[in-house]
Amino acid sequence: MGLKRACVILSGGLSRRFGQDKCLKELAGKPLVVHVLDRIAPVVDLRLVVVGSEAQRETLCRMPHLNAEVVVDRYGDGGPLIGALTGFDGAGAAYALLLPCDAAFVSPKVVDLLFDLCVGRSAAIPRWPNGYIEPLQAVYDVKRSREAAKVALDEGKRDMNAMISRLSGVRYVSTLVLQQFDEKLTTFFNINTVGDWKRAESMLKRSRS
Repeated sequence: MGLKRACVILSGGLSRRFGQDKCLKELAGKPLVVHVLDRIAPVVDLRLVVVGSEAQRETLCRMPHLNAEVVVDRYGDGGPLIGALTGFDGAGAAYALLLPCDAAFVSPKVVDLLFDLCVGRSAAIPRWPNGYIEPLQAVYDVKRSREAAKVALDEGKRDMNAMISRLSGVRYVSTLVLQQFDEKLTTFFNINTVGDWKRAESMLKRSRS
């Protein structure tokens, strides 16, 4: 396995707060997942979208210019850790960025830094001053993280922290540092509600004007 960079986009969630599958919903005329793919394209070599069902995979694969491989969760419906493990299995790279499908403002500069900081480590994970971490906008050593995820699942645990707690050599990256690359830290803005969607559309309009 070379030092290629992969991105695993988790799109298998049920989007309960949003009320519909947001992965394909158009934001400013473009499906949400395509916004994410376009933003990270300059800094990754491989792109993988993990979905929760074969029907969702078929729908995504019909999209023109998706420029990503689409795979179905291999371990059953069980949240982001399941999706992450499926992504690690298919990543084909030494390091993989995990992202949710609604990270429409993910910063390529932040991603690039996280990949650099992950070399020789198990993971590079953003951390806020209050101690809160961003496990779904972090870069992981694929081999180590796959093993840790499998151990967590074998023990009946299905959350990202269960995997992270089993990794040694994790590098936590302060969001204060990341502000040098993304001043307002909009890279961490997720679209969970209709209100978030409207705010995202406004943000896109302002950035284009």
